[in-house]
Amino acid sequence: MSRVLATYNIKGGVGKTSAAVNLAYLAARGGAKTLLWDLDPQGASTYLFRVRPKVRGGVRKLVHRKSAVEKLIKGTDHERLDLLPADFSYRHMDLALDAAKHSNDRLALVLEPLRAEYEYIFLDCPPSISLVSENVFEAADTLLVPIIPATLSSRTFEQLEELVRGGPQVLAFFSMVEVRKSLHREVMAKLRAAHVTMLGAAIPSADEVERMGVDRTVVAEIAPGGRAALAYEALWWDVRRRLGAPAGAAPGAPPGAPPAAPPGAPPAHPPAG
Repeated sequence: MSRVLATYNIKGGVGKTSAAVNLAYLAARGGAKTLLWDLDPQGASTYLFRVRPKVRGGVRKLVHRKSAVEKLIKGTDHERLDLLPADFSYRHMDLALDAAKHSNDRLALVLEPLRAEYEYIFLDCPPSISLVSENVFEAADTLLVPIIPATLSSRTFEQLEELVRGGPQVLAFFSMVEVRKSLHREVMAKLRAAHVTMLGAAIPSADEVERMGVDRTVVAEIAPGGRAALAYEALWWDVRRRLGAPAGAAPGAPPGAPPAAPPGAPPAHPPAG
């Protein structure tokens, strides 16, 4: 059964694209046929996968289903991983959706013919509360929500949970973490205690994540075995566990890997104080 996973947050600059790209890569590396749809007109995911940010016919034809979505999909340098690229016309996606019938479920309808082909479909979402985000909530089975452990994170997360109440499953994880900072440790402990939807894995603030934009590839190819690569593997393992994926080798690990979380992954709960 296909799973649609959307990396989403009301705020920008929290690591949504990095998570979408690296988790989609791990899903494909683990053997699952995977698609990433870059919904952000800035096209960061598209850029990282070295694909031209262009959709023939633009956003209006796409959401009105006048373009065959299967013909718009591009391959990437990674086996089993495909991309539905961004397009600058996506900046008008709200208007295109508003002009369509059943405007809240247009993205779900676009994805419908692809769900039988892909095991995982990732949506890299722009930061907004809009008709686009309402469509994402309808299309996605699960929202993956990166949160920087800062003072206002709790309020932002509570707003998001209220916004999607009764909608898709919400799984949040900490992003851009600096465990040396006492404030980060305090916020993480507080949010984990208050929200059962918080995942144990956390993505560190690391040079290799920033280098993704320079090298235009995933962290597992920039620094295999590095802190960030291990953290994303732990996160994908954690996500799959929450999705109820079959037990077996750690997701994203090479065939024959033991049925365990990736070795060397950061602790689920960094020590407080």
